[in-house]
Amino acid sequence: MEILIPELGDFSDVEVIEVLVSEGDEVQAEDPLITLETDKATMEVPSPYAGVVKKLEISVGDRVSVGHQILLLDEAEVQEVEAAEAAEAAEAAEAAEAAEAEEPVEQELATSSSSSMEILIPELGDFSDVEVIEVLVSEGDEVQAEDPLITLETDKATMEVPSPYSGIVKKLEISVGDRVSVGHQILLLDVVDVIDKVAIESGNSLDSKEEPLKSEGHTDNEQTLAQVRSEEQSSPQVLPAIDDATFIKAHATPSVRKLARELGVDLGRVVGTGQKGRVTADNVKAWVKAMLQQGGATGLPDIAEVDFSSFGSIDIEPLSRIQKISGGRLQASWLNLPHVTQHDEADITDLEEIRQKLKKSEGIREAKVTLLSFIVRACVLALGEYPNFRSSLARDGKNLIKKNYFHIGFAVDTPNGLVVPVIHNADQMDVFEIAASLEELSQRAREGKLGSKDMQGGVFTVSSLGGIGGTGFTPIINAPEVAILGVSRSQFQPVYENGEFVARLILPLSLSYDHRVIDGAAAVRFTTYISKLLKDLDPLVEGIDL
Repeated sequence: MEILIPELGDFSDVEVIEVLVSEGDEVQAEDPLITLETDKATMEVPSPYAGVVKKLEISVGDRVSVGHQILLLDEAEVQEVEAAEAAEAAEAAEAAEAAEAEEPVEQELATSSSSSMEILIPELGDFSDVEVIEVLVSEGDEVQAEDPLITLETDKATMEVPSPYSGIVKKLEISVGDRVSVGHQILLLDVVDVIDKVAIESGNSLDSKEEPLKSEGHTDNEQTLAQVRSEEQSSPQVLPAIDDATFIKAHATPSVRKLARELGVDLGRVVGTGQKGRVTADNVKAWVKAMLQQGGATGLPDIAEVDFSSFGSIDIEPLSRIQKISGGRLQASWLNLPHVTQHDEADITDLEEIRQKLKKSEGIREAKVTLLSFIVRACVLALGEYPNFRSSLARDGKNLIKKNYFHIGFAVDTPNGLVVPVIHNADQMDVFEIAASLEELSQRAREGKLGSKDMQGGVFTVSSLGGIGGTGFTPIINAPEVAILGVSRSQFQPVYENGEFVARLILPLSLSYDHRVIDGAAAVRFTTYISKLLKDLDPLVEGIDL
């Protein structure tokens, strides 16, 4: 029997980094055969059947895709051994049955369902201390072999852990946010219970062939898929064609990617509401239903593909992991949020004098006081006056979630791309403490040492390009936040005061906001308030000995 590379989600041309069997080896179903490595993860390909490896058709270093032959498997040899063992077991069973009184099938089944099996975290390659971002089952749920149980996220990839057996979830031993490694217990699984239930309901014995059980989610998926296919027959091209480039960039688990492929959904067009902006199965189904209700696609026309090499020499350089992740999120935010940008200016002449004065006291407080320190402090005070700017729109679009904390994100330019660390509880800090947090988080960002918690929980973001240049720009909102402040390079400009022109240091401000939550008047009041704080200074330096 030919054993082929199965469906790998959105991967193709994947490198074989390890061959785990040799010709003549006996393997069982689900035993790993080879290990593949993509730019996101390392994965093993299991054997779908038991048998003896007759001939290997693959080597380390080969690049494979779906349908590529791995090996030839001879099932006959194993089957002969299994048949002999089965015959011996049958004889033993007959002898035991002769010595015992016959009992109803239901009784036998009931006694066999008392044992539970521990399901553990399997080998994850070179990963350890991995975060659980989603628990996909609940206690009492029926699961089939290979159904996903939990979703893990590393700094390189998102992966699902499937169930090795069919059964009923007896007890969960894991929660969202837990950090796990190989051998960590996921749950207790009652393996026999599913068999018992099917056998009792059908009136058959344990030897009867059971029908596969379907979860509620599977039913929903099948119904949605059937609806899409029905609509496609009556109205061609109901959904936009899948763009592989945006599909790959989307933050989604393998099962969600498979569902999206089945439904013909380009994940790059779907806004994720899961943890860290991850696209969930519900997001995919909701998007499909919205398209069907509208009677067609609302996506933008695709940009024509151009063969640039026909015009001259080109080089192809892959995007960094950070660019791939942030690119998809920024695109989703831009397409789904009604962006409006309010431009304003702040006079920071006196502020710069104070900042230079504070630099002389940095030896006492051990912090480099930058302009951004004052801007973050001003934003904190402005967010206190205008709480809608630290809110998020609920998923149903009917409620506003107002946050009672002041976690401020700020954009950092790193060699691998843009990242946004978060200063937590910035309202409890003065400019020196904010400056210290800015310096520490920026350094770790450039070194690639930020943890997941360092980039979570932000209510408002500041993006400063002042150190580079520019007179203004349109920053993209860091959804699900509702506003972001862009800061450009300050310049001396003539300002008319008291009957004459004087040189003042002027800082350009650019506030982008979600027009569903914030209107133009509120945006102007917000930037005006920040400008006033940066000019008057007293609230910014309160408690600091000048």
